[in-house]
Amino acid sequence: MEFHFGMVLFLTSIHLAISGVPPAEVYWQSTLPTTPMPKALRELLPNKRPIITSFKDNAVSVEVGGIVIDVDHGVSVDLRPPFMTDTSPFLYDYGASKDEFRTNRHAAFFFLDKDLHPGTKINLYFTRRTTKVKFLPRQVADMMPFSSNKFSEILHTFSIKRNSTKAEIMRKTIKECEKPALQGEHKYCATSLEAMVDFSASKLGKNIQVLVTEIDKDSTQPQQFVITEGVKKVGSKIVACHVQDYVYPIFYCHATHTAKAYMVPLVGTNDTNVKAVAVCHTDTSKWNPRHLAFQVLKVKPGAVPICHFLPTDHFVWVAN
Repeated sequence: MEFHFGMVLFLTSIHLAISGVPPAEVYWQSTLPTTPMPKALRELLPNKRPIITSFKDNAVSVEVGGIVIDVDHGVSVDLRPPFMTDTSPFLYDYGASKDEFRTNRHAAFFFLDKDLHPGTKINLYFTRRTTKVKFLPRQVADMMPFSSNKFSEILHTFSIKRNSTKAEIMRKTIKECEKPALQGEHKYCATSLEAMVDFSASKLGKNIQVLVTEIDKDSTQPQQFVITEGVKKVGSKIVACHVQDYVYPIFYCHATHTAKAYMVPLVGTNDTNVKAVAVCHTDTSKWNPRHLAFQVLKVKPGAVPICHFLPTDHFVWVAN
């Protein structure tokens, strides 16, 4: 599991990236002093600051977010946490297979805006992610290659076989991030919490809040939920950030002015309570015609506004 960089430059970069760098939580507090950090985001932070466990004779051992990087005439990466995966149909250019609406657990998250009112019944399935994968500090994440033209280097870095399923998933994520934004959309793939903060603040300003779906149980069985009283519109200028498939947290963030965010209270048949984030898109004319939403709702692009709930590990940033 070893590979060689340009050792002098890499050792210097690692040292600079770790020494004296404030943790992501401190960066959040200094950049967004009036914005509470949701528990779901806090759980993605490393349990402790990145530390140098040795720095002697040009050798470094660093632990960052569950990934151990040992430098000694080369680098080895011990990728112990589980692979972070989540098939996400919440990107506008997402093209679904003909029968995916039967198998994708997020298919039921899509609904028409006319149904966003108390009394509507929807069959849903919410769960909390249990992965231990953590954000890398920005200075370390920025040194990690993340582009199609460096894909061989990425696979070598994490000792992933080129023809493996994991490699194909990672390739797809990188390509999604490299696609141009749709007309009227601003997009960015954040490889660290700090990068997500900066992108969202650049689009919305610093007087913002972060919304996330919350459930009162660790997971739920698929069941019927009913929308109860208290549906609340929270903003029409938003940035949505969707977790992507990768070996450490990558969030596909996009800003659009043709969407509205709501907080929607739900109660399940087994008394599960959910405070769900819902996003309603008023213009879907530029979406992929094969998008999962059109198959589920049997409508055409641009015909009617489309809404969807967000899973518990996706985030919506809203200007106050």
